[in-house]
Amino acid sequence: MNSSPTALIAEDEPLLAAALAAELARAWPELRIVATVGDGASAVQQALCLQPDVLFFDIRMPGLSGLDAAAELADAWDAAGERPFPALAFVTAYDQYAVQAFETQAIDYVLKPVQPARLQKTVQKMRLALAHSAQAAIDSGASAHPAALDATADQLRRLLASLQPGPATPAQPPLRQLAVSAPGSGGSVIRMVPLDDVLVLQAADKYVRVLTATGEHLLRTPLKELQPQLDAQQFWQVHRSTLVRADAIDQVQRDEAGRLQLRVRGVGETLAVSRLHAHLFKAM
Repeated sequence: MNSSPTALIAEDEPLLAAALAAELARAWPELRIVATVGDGASAVQQALCLQPDVLFFDIRMPGLSGLDAAAELADAWDAAGERPFPALAFVTAYDQYAVQAFETQAIDYVLKPVQPARLQKTVQKMRLALAHSAQAAIDSGASAHPAALDATADQLRRLLASLQPGPATPAQPPLRQLAVSAPGSGGSVIRMVPLDDVLVLQAADKYVRVLTATGEHLLRTPLKELQPQLDAQQFWQVHRSTLVRADAIDQVQRDEAGRLQLRVRGVGETLAVSRLHAHLFKAM
């Protein structure tokens, strides 16, 4: 780690981003802010490009939320590289339920509007985390990074789960079939595909790809709306954008960087397993 640590701020409200930067200048004078972005996708892109030591991600941003951006970044971060995953804190308006979730999962947070005393605690934790990471790199080299990154991904997975809303009441009836269209048909031809035939559901742009043993179809319902209507034991989430039929998984392989890839019987392509969902295959 450089003697002057670097930080990236992701906050879609410019005045709040400026206020956080100003308070950080007072609480952590040697910290150098290398970028300020206003949406989750840019946060991931700039963090991968700049590889800062510290991240401050707003929870609510256009496109990807701060939580989803952190999850995507953890999945894309090279665990075999020289740089450890950054120390991470989320920026959030006060919400007792959310704050309790952060504290339970030991992930730090900054309340907005920025409160200097609370920010000072975050700065102390981050300084300690960076010092610990630097010492681990000296003691173990880059071999310490994959375990630390897996631990961060596990924290994020539990945090995301704890912040999920409870099931809707009354519960929606279980799906039996999906109304899909063929790729290239422009939605002019609708087919009913039994759910028992579905092997993979994968978000793609404005659609969900529905893969069966006989081909590919498109569904207009967003994956986030579809998922609560599915049996979580039957359809496993293996990536932010991918659900697979559990009993159709054929094999799972780990590459040199520690990332998992799986194959589903009846589907020709290989599917990525994100770090947040790698716990499903812990035996590997």
